[in-house]
Parts: sequence; C-alpha cells; structure tokens
Amino acid sequence: MTLPWELIIEILLRLPVKTLVRFKCVCKSWLLLLSDPHFATSHFELASSRTHRHRLVLIAPSSVPQILSIDFNESLHSDSDSTSLGLNFLPPGSYHNLQIIGSCRGFLLLNSCQTLWVWNPSTGVHKKVFSSPVESNMNAMFFTLFYGFGYDPSKDDYLVVKASCNPFSGCNATWVQFFSLRDSTWRDIEASHLSYNLLSSECFSKGLFLNGAIHWLGFPNGVSMNDVVAFDVTERSFSEIPLRVDFEGDIGYCDLGVFGELLSVYCGVGRGHSVEIWVMKEYKVESSWTKTIVVSCEDIPTGYFFLISSTKDGDIVGTDGNCGLAKCNGKGELLEYRSYWNNPCGSQMVAHAESLLSLT
Repeated sequence: MTLPWELIIEILLRLPVKTLVRFKCVCKSWLLLLSDPHFATSHFELASSRTHRHRLVLIAPSSVPQILSIDFNESLHSDSDSTSLGLNFLPPGSYHNLQIIGSCRGFLLLNSCQTLWVWNPSTGVHKKVFSSPVESNMNAMFFTLFYGFGYDPSKDDYLVVKASCNPFSGCNATWVQFFSLRDSTWRDIEASHLSYNLLSSECFSKGLFLNGAIHWLGFPNGVSMNDVVAFDVTERSFSEIPLRVDFEGDIGYCDLGVFGELLSVYCGVGRGHSVEIWVMKEYKVESSWTKTIVVSCEDIPTGYFFLISSTKDGDIVGTDGNCGLAKCNGKGELLEYRSYWNNPCGSQMVAHAESLLSLT
C-alpha cells in the first residue's frame, strides 16, 4: 500500500528537523521536497504554533571548541537527545573569542574575532556578514559595538543590526547600521535621537528578537535602567518600552529574556543571593510588568543564574555564568544542576528554534 503524496507531506511537516535531515537520503523526491524553501517555511510555521519547541546550543570557546545542542525540556542529566555540532567553516585560530550575539528563526549570529557569521545549527547552513564600508574609519577606542539579529517578513530578509556609541563624546547619541542578508549591503539608520547607552558598568544586554523587534536594555545615564529600547525590523524604527519594575534590594547584573514567549527582564538582587524575573504580560503595556519568580542562587555553585527560557512543564532554565545549567521550578527552587565542561573561558548559551530554513 502506497500512501498519497499529500499525506506523506503532512506527516513530514510534523517531524523534527534532525529526522528530516536524515530523510533527505531516502530518495530523490524526498530530497527535493525537504530542500524546497516552501516546505521549510511551512514546517517552521507549523512548529512555531507549538510552544516550547526550542533547543539549547552551548559553545565552549577554545582552540577546539565544544558545541552541544540540547533538548532542555528533558532532564539535564540525560544525553539521549544531545547532539555534538561543528563549526568547520570558521578559520583556524578564531575560536577563542567566539560569541553568540543573536538568535532568530533557527539561525544564530556569531561573532568570531570581529567577523560576523549567520549559522543554522540544525542544517549547517552559514553565511559571512561582510564588514561595513565605514568600519575602517572607526576608532575602536572610542566606539563600543552592540549587535542585534532579526527577521523582516515583509521582505523575507534577515537583518544584522549594529549599534555604536562614543562613551567619551559627552552624550549618549547612538549610531546604527543594518546589514541585509538578502542584498548583502549595509545601510545607515538615523538614530541620533536615542539618548541611551546600551551598556552600563555593571549590566550588559544583547539584542533580543521578539514580536518583530530587537530589544536592548536602555541606560539613559549609563547606570540605572529605565526603558527597553526596541528596534522594529520591518519599520526600521526605534521605540521605547517603559520598564516599570521594582527590584527588592541592591541591583546587580541584569538582562532581557523570554519567559513563556513573553518579554521579561531578570536581575540579581540582594547581593546576588537571588534573581528576580519580571514578565511583561501584555507587550508594550507599561502596567503589565509583573514579578513572576524569584530564583534562589544559594544552591548554584557559581551563585549566578542567567535566564535562558522556560520548559513545557513550566520550569525555567538558566546558565550559571560558566559552563553549567540550572533548572528551577515555578517557585524558584533548584531542581537540577549540571556542569558540562571545565573551561576557563566559560561558555556561550542560547535557546533557538530548530528549522530547515535557508539564507537567500
């Protein structure tokens, strides 16, 4: 009995990416189907309708980097669904300073020795981001760079956003460019009205792509955070989301995260003994910021907890700031902890959605 082709497609659309990559070897017709951009888009959109579909990529920079893809919905001590990955496209000697600086639709934005790469860990597809033409005119001593990575559905295009500021200029004016992966070109964005540093002496926020925008924590005076700065990828415009949170105790490290598909901010408080997680229940509604969980760091060996994501069971997963992961329940109590490597350089970790999507 032979199944109808339409039914085969419907079945394949519901399978995980790792399985579909293996199925490309079944026959020529399956190879053509699974390589079709329309199939990849349909598969991603169907998967996107289901929450908690993400995996976690861990990179421990070294001369020979260790890279794992983990299903963090399972036990941290289970290796049954962990996969080793490779970055063979990077030049030798460029692994030590490797950073993950963005995640969007299954792709990661990597910074390797000031060279940017977009990479799909599920398929190995990658593309180098060419340097900005004006980058050679910038004095690195006077500019601090921040990156973001997002997707513009109106043009089916991925953008790499680079924000620069001069900390010695006496003002916090920000200069922004974006790189179109479709056109392979850099363009300027008028952003001098943004009187924000995206970095303070104690806090650092990477760009977070959510709801069609890239988000950073904004520090108008370089110290205290007042707002979330959002860059709408389709409109190519900035806006500010008021950050109305009231952390208890002294504030330490802070960053943005995603909690149950919602924008969140977390911060170490009380001399680092705990981490408060605040969630914006309604996007861009100032009054909807709600303190959701207080995580105790006392049983985490490093004493740190950096939020990564939440699981399908309502638990939360975060990194210890080194090479370990911690899973806590809805009360902030530690359920599991695992250190994956002993790497003096620490590690880079990010949640990403698996996809068959390619770069145009």
